[in-house]
Amino acid sequence: MIAPVTRAPAALERALLALRTELKGEPTVVARAPGRVNLIGEHVDYNDGFVLPAAIDRDVVTVAAPRMDASIRVLAVDTGEEDSFTPLERFPRAAGWISYVRGVARLLSEMGVRLPGATLAIAGDVPIGAGLSSSAALEVSVASALLALAQRTLPQLQLVELCHQAESEFAGVQCGIMDQLISVCGAADRAVFLDCRTLEFAHLPIPPHTRLIATDSSMRRDLRNSAYNDRVRECQQAAQLLGTRSLRDVEPDQFAAMEHELPDLLRRRARHVITEIQRTREAAGALERADLARLGRLMQESHESLRTDYEVSIPELDALVEVTRPIDGVIGSRLSGAGFGGCTISLVEERAVPHFLERVPREYLARTGREAVVYVCRAAPGASATQT
Repeated sequence: MIAPVTRAPAALERALLALRTELKGEPTVVARAPGRVNLIGEHVDYNDGFVLPAAIDRDVVTVAAPRMDASIRVLAVDTGEEDSFTPLERFPRAAGWISYVRGVARLLSEMGVRLPGATLAIAGDVPIGAGLSSSAALEVSVASALLALAQRTLPQLQLVELCHQAESEFAGVQCGIMDQLISVCGAADRAVFLDCRTLEFAHLPIPPHTRLIATDSSMRRDLRNSAYNDRVRECQQAAQLLGTRSLRDVEPDQFAAMEHELPDLLRRRARHVITEIQRTREAAGALERADLARLGRLMQESHESLRTDYEVSIPELDALVEVTRPIDGVIGSRLSGAGFGGCTISLVEERAVPHFLERVPREYLARTGREAVVYVCRAAPGASATQT
């Protein structure tokens, strides 16, 4: 199955229609926040490392109307689920998608933003559970809508940190900060080279003759129920045994001299993180120089490390990467996101896109019996909110 390259604003249309017909509200705010792909730098954001993501032209859209009372009523248009709450109301941790919405509203209220009553309709075309960061897009979209409704703004990094806190504290996913930052700070036709410790970042140009292709394995995963949080703990244990606060602070040559001090499992986890941080530094330099051959090799090395040392790939993701390798014009492919399912990311020369679209789903189906969904993307701007 091939997702269209050029998309109508279907998510916005669905959200507006639902707000007016099902929730009987008239929108005064429209907010959007993009999903993302990560060219390289996987499972290093929670280790204070460097990452190289790009926001993509697929959004979560929140349309909002004011209410006379103090409650917030929410409709997830694409699933038909509804919720109603007050901003400071207590709720169970990790209570599904609504935990992101409630968490954002509560944190805004706790920091002194006086949220008016609101009716929200949310729709999106960032696939859920595919590794394209639908959760961060949801958090940022809702936060942007609520802030606009309250006629408030936050500095970009403060908004990033608030949405990250909502995911870790209220949804129970001990993620790094990359997803929220790229959803807020992305730029058209640019990747973001981000230092996850300092949150300093630079926009790097993606060559205009290339496309970002996310290929969905159709294998869903839930980070709360996967081994994601286990990996976070394993990295913390490895850092402690190496006598450092973070694996970010261990250089590859230092690790080579110390790795025998770690149990095998922790040694492999640490080796991935330490080498992936180095690969990401090199990849940023390659992108700046437009050395796409070097960038492609680094992407392939990243996938192998995620498969063998970090053990977050699965046969379906490996198959998607493997079927791209013989295609002339594919610069590099690797899993994107936490793994355990979801998407791969391929950087592809524009001339090779038709061949990619024809070959990859067909060969993936032959190997796995599953359909792949292919999203041809461009790097897109970060979140925005407008008054209607």
